[in-house]
Amino acid sequence: MTQRPDILCIGAVLWDIIGRTHLPMVQGNDKPGRITRIPGGVALNIAMALRKLDLRPALLSAIGEDAEGRDLLAACGTLGLDTSYIHIDPSLPTDRYMAIEAQGALVAAIADAQTLEKAGRAILKPLADGALGSAQSPWAGPVALDGNLSADLLEEVSRSPLFSQSDLRIAPASPGKAERLRPFLVHPQATLYVNREEAGLITGTNPANAAAAAEAMLRAGARRVLVTEGAQMAVDATPDSTLTQTPPPVEAIRITGAGDTFMAAHIAAEIAGATRHDALHSATTTAATYVAGDAL
Repeated sequence: MTQRPDILCIGAVLWDIIGRTHLPMVQGNDKPGRITRIPGGVALNIAMALRKLDLRPALLSAIGEDAEGRDLLAACGTLGLDTSYIHIDPSLPTDRYMAIEAQGALVAAIADAQTLEKAGRAILKPLADGALGSAQSPWAGPVALDGNLSADLLEEVSRSPLFSQSDLRIAPASPGKAERLRPFLVHPQATLYVNREEAGLITGTNPANAAAAAEAMLRAGARRVLVTEGAQMAVDATPDSTLTQTPPPVEAIRITGAGDTFMAAHIAAEIAGATRHDALHSATTTAATYVAGDAL
C-alpha cells in the first residue's frame, strides 16, 4: 500500500482461539460448544474495526516467520490492512490468545504475546528510520497503542521523541497488564481507554463504578480517560468535564474484542469530527452491536 495511513495501531497481532458455549460453565467443566480461530490481538482488533469504519490503519507489531504468521498476514491483507511495517522474526513463533466464553461472558483466557515482547523496540523502527517518521520529524497523527508491549518498552514510548507529536490512544489489553500504563497517566497527549477494574489497578483503588473509576484516574493525573463498565456505564472524563452514557441493552453473544471495538469506534468518530457526546454515543452503540453478534 502506498497511501499514508490514517492511524497507526501498535501492539498485539495474533490468532484468537476462542471456545464459546451457550451453557453455564464453572472451573473444571467440559461443555459442548464451538471453537474458532480468527485474527485478533488488541492492535489488530482495533485496526479491523477502524477499517470497517472506512479508515486506513497500519499495523506495527511482530509476527513469526512460520505457517501461522504467513496465514495471519494473508488474512490481514484480505481485510485491507496495511501490514508492510510489521516486524517479521524468523526465530520466534506467531503469538496466540486463547479464551473460553460461556453465555456471553469471559470464563478464562491466556494471552501468549511473548514474540511481541521479545521483539521490543524493533517494532518501532518505521517510526525512527523515516518510513513513518523520525526523531526530527515524528509521526503527527493518531496512534492506538496497547499494553501487550513490555513494561520497559511502554516506559520508553512514554518518553520517546518519536511520539512527541502523536495523539496517543492507549488501552491496557487486560487487567493483568493495566499497571504497565502508569507512565502515561501524566502524559500530555494520552487518552486512556480502560474498564472499571483496570482503572482500579492503575490507581490502586477499588472504584464502585465507572464514574468513580474515572475520577480516580483524573486524581492520579490523567489528562483524559474513557472508562467502561460492561452494559452499565461508559464515561469520558477530563479535568474540566465528565460525560456519562448507558449502552443500549443487548443479549451478549460474544465478549472478546468488545473493548477494542469501543475504542476503535470512538477514535473513528473523533477523527471524523464528532463532538465528545456523539463520539461516546457512537462507541457505546457500536460496541453493543458487536457484543450482540452483529456486524459493524
